[in-house]
Amino acid sequence: MNFTQMHEYLRLELQRRIQRGSLSVSLLARQTGYGQAHLSNFLRSQRQLSLEAMDRILAAQHMTTADLQPLRARRNAADSPRESSMVPIVSHNTALFEPIVRPGVQQGLLHLPGGALRAVSARRAHSRRTWQRFVAVRATAADAAAMEPLLMPDAVVLLDRHYNSLVAYRPNRPNLYAVRHGAHLTLRYADFAANRLVLRPHNIGYPVELIDLDPGEAPNDLLTGRVVLILNEL
Repeated sequence: MNFTQMHEYLRLELQRRIQRGSLSVSLLARQTGYGQAHLSNFLRSQRQLSLEAMDRILAAQHMTTADLQPLRARRNAADSPRESSMVPIVSHNTALFEPIVRPGVQQGLLHLPGGALRAVSARRAHSRRTWQRFVAVRATAADAAAMEPLLMPDAVVLLDRHYNSLVAYRPNRPNLYAVRHGAHLTLRYADFAANRLVLRPHNIGYPVELIDLDPGEAPNDLLTGRVVLILNEL
């Protein structure tokens, strides 16, 4: 890993921590002694850091270069369905915010036949090009109730994070998505109307939910991925 690569991977990791809410620019400024404007320009790719500054940030965040290596090792593999014969089962937070799943955050593995996902089509935003494509999560009891009878509590749900488009995957069949709703992941049908993302349950006894988009935000920013497979019993 050269300096330029490490620089970029550090920026992505800090952005991930900020998105998760475990870090802020002001906190990082206090930890490192650098100005908020200086750090903000780095996070927006408007300036580079010196090696000394990178070392100070790594130390402040209790990181080493080894923490960045999975990004390097798996970045090119993220587009390949062949890596996904074993799909990591992860927390909702990891599915929402982590481009690359590190071994330490895996909760288990979903074993699929070799090549099972090779024919799955993607429709991804440009920002997702470096994200590991397939992950699996467990459905919550609340999502299971809203999507009954499709989902059972603790069902394993396989997500394609390279499909965050509202275009129907199959004609006349709604896509089921993992959606970022505030800081949480929820499983719903979704469409877009009047500058709002509309979340629809399968169970008609549950209400439709509306998510207002922030300025500059697009609907696909909230779509974590399309549900490819549901395993209600393992």
